Amino acid sequence: MLLSLLKILLFFAVILAIALGLNTLSATSEGVRIVVAGQEFTLQPIQTVAALVALVLAGWLVMKILGILWAFIRFVMGDETAINRYFARSRREKGIEALSQGMLAVASGEGRQAQDLAVRAAKYLDDPRAVRLLAAQAAEVAGDTAKAESVYREMLEDDRTRFVGVRGLMKQKLANGDTQTALALAQKAYALKPRHVEVQNTLLELSAKEGDWKGARSVLKDKRKQGELPRDVHIRRDAVLALQEARDVLAHGNSISAREAAISAAKASPDLIPAVAMAARTYIEQKDRRNAERLLEKAWSVRPHPDLAEVYAEIVPDETPRQRLRRFEALMKRNPNDEETRLLNAELLLADEDFPAARRALGDLAVSHPTTRTLAIMAAIERGEGGSDAAVRAWLVKAMSASRGPQWVCDKCDHVMEDWAPVCENCGGFDTLTWREPAHKRVATSPSGAELLPLLVGPGPRAEDAVTAGRDVPDAEEVPRPATASSAPSVVADVAPGMVPREADFQAEPSSTFTDPEPAPPRSDAAVSGPVPRPEPAQPVTPAPAAVVSDSKPAPRPAHKPASFASDAELVRPDVEPPEDDSLPPPREPVRAARLVLDGDMPPRPDVEPVDPPQNGR
Repeated sequence: MLLSLLKILLFFAVILAIALGLNTLSATSEGVRIVVAGQEFTLQPIQTVAALVALVLAGWLVMKILGILWAFIRFVMGDETAINRYFARSRREKGIEALSQGMLAVASGEGRQAQDLAVRAAKYLDDPRAVRLLAAQAAEVAGDTAKAESVYREMLEDDRTRFVGVRGLMKQKLANGDTQTALALAQKAYALKPRHVEVQNTLLELSAKEGDWKGARSVLKDKRKQGELPRDVHIRRDAVLALQEARDVLAHGNSISAREAAISAAKASPDLIPAVAMAARTYIEQKDRRNAERLLEKAWSVRPHPDLAEVYAEIVPDETPRQRLRRFEALMKRNPNDEETRLLNAELLLADEDFPAARRALGDLAVSHPTTRTLAIMAAIERGEGGSDAAVRAWLVKAMSASRGPQWVCDKCDHVMEDWAPVCENCGGFDTLTWREPAHKRVATSPSGAELLPLLVGPGPRAEDAVTAGRDVPDAEEVPRPATASSAPSVVADVAPGMVPREADFQAEPSSTFTDPEPAPPRSDAAVSGPVPRPEPAQPVTPAPAAVVSDSKPAPRPAHKPASFASDAELVRPDVEPPEDDSLPPPREPVRAARLVLDGDMPPRPDVEPVDPPQNGR
């Protein structure tokens, strides 16, 4: 506000000074006399001031006219003038406008329009750097990879755009799946700009995919020096790379270097389970039992894992289950409350056949955290305590649909891998595998525990015994059949499904069995013309095809009491063909077999006795 007041006061002071000056000049009687060519001109003071102002304006106007004439002459002669600068400025403005519109078109995904604007910008702009970049990006958005590659190659000629060209070519090779060429381009880009974070990550990832562990460790070291990685992350990832480098060295036969690299990785990162296992095995090969146990126990205290327990068992492979249980106490006491420790203790007690102690060691894990391993251990405990097969199968059925527990799961894509690897096989993430339970639940692959049962209850039944093994217990309302007895192996009848087998249909001699006779169908008195002779009892057979006879001692065959048909007739099975008897009438000739079935006739039924055709003349 004070500044505005000062401006107002200054304005009034200038006006006042001009007014006082004009007043002074008007009060002066004397004027200015000018003599030109013998003529005298007298000007009053105010006229004098006006003449001076007019003279100054005329001089300025003449100078401008002369400048325009001189500029036109230079323009005609080819020199740079204001006219050239005007047209150049106009072209530059048009080029910048086309460049801006092209960048907006690229951002909005309009590739064709961006290409047209890139051509327009190249027409008006003399600087090819921004124009080439716009042309390359527009070609990529439009899907013209050949054009984009050619533009990127043109950018390699200029030192200022070489890095952009190499990076663009590297991305194209990555998109095409050419990882080897992309790795070479990433190395060139890293040499141009070592502090570029994206190039560092890409080079590290490609080196890990291609197995260049030494180069990956070098990039990781540079990232640590530049402050891009925390110290603990650098140590962990360097241990991962050192472990994989040790594996490759060991594959080439250099066990000494592999042993040193594995031990270094295990010491740097005790929670890296594969490194600890590999280092412990190298100690075992050197007969250094003390260092192997110390390394495994330290890793168990950080993160218990089944692989550590497996290597711990390899230290003394020929010990008894009781000795192994006592030796493993030093390992289990490092982390006694962990779930893996409780499962390991239960498995060791199972091997020692101490089933009640195994149940106590397992606790409530089968209820609080049911997994395939936990439920399988419960099935083994149930079997070891003398439980029935039904109880064992009940646990195994639950195990088939339960979670498999902790596995190697990628934190980036949730992909599950069978074994640890430094790079995820699904998404290519580096050091993303952790030992945890996957988020998605697996689907049961079998409705019963048939896959796990032979591991716990012994070998399963044969293929022909599958019907008896899966047969349900009969209800209380059904009449139980007496147990069959046989000293011969089980036989199978060679008949079609649904048909009742006979003695001749069995592939081998049937075993001696006995069954209750079934009642015969009722007959009318008219059909009986006299006493029917009793047929000899037929050999009974098993009630269904593929039936299995249990192995036991043969039982005595029961004696049948002879009786007349009127009082106590013997019951005859309708599904068994009686033996031939001379006292019986001869069987009918199969006339129906020679008779053709015409249209409209009823086809003969095998279970109905055909009617004799009427004789000619009746």
